[in-house]
Amino acid sequence: MPSVSFWLAYLAFGCAAGIIAGLLGVGGGIVVVPALYFLFTAQGLPHAHIMQMALGTSLATIVFTSVASFRAHDKRGAVRWDIFKSITPGILIGSLLGAWVAAQLSTKFLKGFFVAFLYYVSIQMILNIKPKPTRSIPGTAGMFATGGGVGLISNMVGIGGGTITVPFMTWCNIPIHVAVGTASAIGFPIAAAGVIGYIANGLGKADLPGMSIGYIYLPALIGIVATSMLTAKYGAKLAHALPVGTLKRVFALFLLAMATRMLWSMF
Repeated sequence: MPSVSFWLAYLAFGCAAGIIAGLLGVGGGIVVVPALYFLFTAQGLPHAHIMQMALGTSLATIVFTSVASFRAHDKRGAVRWDIFKSITPGILIGSLLGAWVAAQLSTKFLKGFFVAFLYYVSIQMILNIKPKPTRSIPGTAGMFATGGGVGLISNMVGIGGGTITVPFMTWCNIPIHVAVGTASAIGFPIAAAGVIGYIANGLGKADLPGMSIGYIYLPALIGIVATSMLTAKYGAKLAHALPVGTLKRVFALFLLAMATRMLWSMF
């Protein structure tokens, strides 16, 4: 059982994850994964499984956060359910595959992969790199392939996929607020399939800590969800009222610092 200080940390990061999920459409996992990595390390959880547990637990929190986020966006008419339906089959397959791949890899490799992904996201935000809206949403085969790739990568880094799906939809001429809202809905099947995968691949691991179901660590899940469910809807409201571009750049600097800290700890 974690100490009071760790419970408070889970609650605090849950607040941040919920707001970020609703506000930026990048998924709270981009904050939750590195936070869980450092918290799990400080708790002395088995190092060999720390990244898998951080990724799996992050995805479990997104199951709840995404519901609160996309409901708030849907009330504003900012979710394209036709896109959601067409991309979900590929998402489910890719997410299950991503969870399986992550379970086969070492904590060090997953950590390095996540750090590289954080640098990519940070630079994209700081430079405000946006694909030119030059085409429309692809057909069934194209959406299945896109969903498969999104699900695979998202489950290997423990996120809801917004850092990939928002630029993709913008490229397909979807307005940014609709892309953010739709991405929050797409995060649900990414996370749900991922949770199934991380539970299945973690069952039977003898050295996992108590209060775990597969690679899902329940105390962290409960603490983060308790606050993220409350704050996600406020993040969605802020997304329609604040200069999101400026906020993304500030957030990107935070991500850079987080990525550098994780990279430093590898040596």
